Amino acid sequence: MSLGILSLIVAALAAAGFFLGRRFALAKVAGDARRLHSLPGYYGQTVFLFTAVPAFLVLGLWLLIQPIVIENRVAGTIAPADIPEGSSVGLVMSDVRRIADGIERVVSEGRMTEPELAAHDDIRGELASAGVALGNDVRPSVVEAARNYRDLSAASSLAMSGLVLALALAGMAFALRRISPDFRARNVSETFVRYLLIAASTVAILTTVGIVLSLVFETVHFFRLYSADKFFFNTVWNPQFRGGSDLGIWPLLWGTMYVSLIALLVSVPVGIFAAIYLAEYASKRVRAVAKPMIEILAGIPTIVYGLFALITVGPMLRDFFAQPMGIGSSSSSVMTAGLVMGIMLIPFVSSLSDDIINAVPQSLRDGSYGLGATQSETVKQVILPAALPGIVGAILLAASRAIGETMIVVLGAGAAAKMSLNPFDAMTTVTVKIVSQLTGDTEFASPETLVAFALGLTLFVFTLGLNVLALYIVRKYREQYE
Repeated sequence: MSLGILSLIVAALAAAGFFLGRRFALAKVAGDARRLHSLPGYYGQTVFLFTAVPAFLVLGLWLLIQPIVIENRVAGTIAPADIPEGSSVGLVMSDVRRIADGIERVVSEGRMTEPELAAHDDIRGELASAGVALGNDVRPSVVEAARNYRDLSAASSLAMSGLVLALALAGMAFALRRISPDFRARNVSETFVRYLLIAASTVAILTTVGIVLSLVFETVHFFRLYSADKFFFNTVWNPQFRGGSDLGIWPLLWGTMYVSLIALLVSVPVGIFAAIYLAEYASKRVRAVAKPMIEILAGIPTIVYGLFALITVGPMLRDFFAQPMGIGSSSSSVMTAGLVMGIMLIPFVSSLSDDIINAVPQSLRDGSYGLGATQSETVKQVILPAALPGIVGAILLAASRAIGETMIVVLGAGAAAKMSLNPFDAMTTVTVKIVSQLTGDTEFASPETLVAFALGLTLFVFTLGLNVLALYIVRKYREQYE
């Protein structure tokens, strides 16, 4: 049974349980002087929750644990002699999964049965026709392991379906048996909802913890293979997958900060001035037209910005500035990526700043005008100090967005890892190199691949530091109002 069908059956059982719970509750008090403790809908919700929640919890846990158990069991059957030289168990298991998918495709499409496929002389050709090409170094024992993998997966899925359906039916029966006029169904339902809200609120925290732990573990593995001193203090970035790499982070950090600085120099003044104009000076008609047009910039895909940098902005900066001034000859440069990224960040700054400025109490404006201040003096001395925390948050959001941008930098700034003050030189950023080091058929066993996790953790720590600094500035300089 497929996962989608199983989920639909459980959902249908839960929905049926809801209506049955209502009917059971009403039937319990039919012709009885007693009244139900809760509304009939709460009894239906209780049956719904007892039917769906345990079943879906077990389903989720099973889907998480099943691949780990099956892969460990199948990997234990692969003899070391069956692993090609220069390969590993992880790469062999990748072939096992691909072959198992190919066998499933051949059988499900009705080309031949599994016994026929097992006895077929040209199993490689049949799998290739299903879109699974096998190299010459794939041993027959690996194909046999794939069959074992497929059989275990099918048996596990069957057991999962039976257990989930049994839990759903058992939960429904248990909830229906508990229905009585004295049963506090409302309390049970609200308790379920409260725990559901608590679980939802912890998702972000657990996700952050999971991201950090995954980065930390792989980074520790990287530093066992490559010196931390060379990573943090070397000024050369030259990865070589055959060995002897220079993996200094400073050229990447320099490029990241340089591009982000130019982007913020463009987006912050333009965004804040636009927000002040829209909030304090523009008429309703102008605001109704201008604000949506600015926010359209936020909906443009970054690949489009990258193409704009590559085709239009880069050649223009090269032809009108870099070449005439003798400071550059390439259309890929820090200035190209920074300008286009700054344009992309304008709506992040302007929209948030505009909302914050509009949230400043009107009484502050009226008081300022009553003391004889002009509109510009009110904006400078009253509104901006009151809106400072929100504006700093908008700038921080723009900075985080700039630091994490990849596509614009790839197309606009190039991929040269170097340290230069010339804004018309091609450079690269941390995010670009994270992508490049993990692109292709790579294994997480060499420092050239694991360095991506060290780069990611460094970037995370850097952005966390920006957040702490911004929080300190906001708390120190913001105005307090009743």
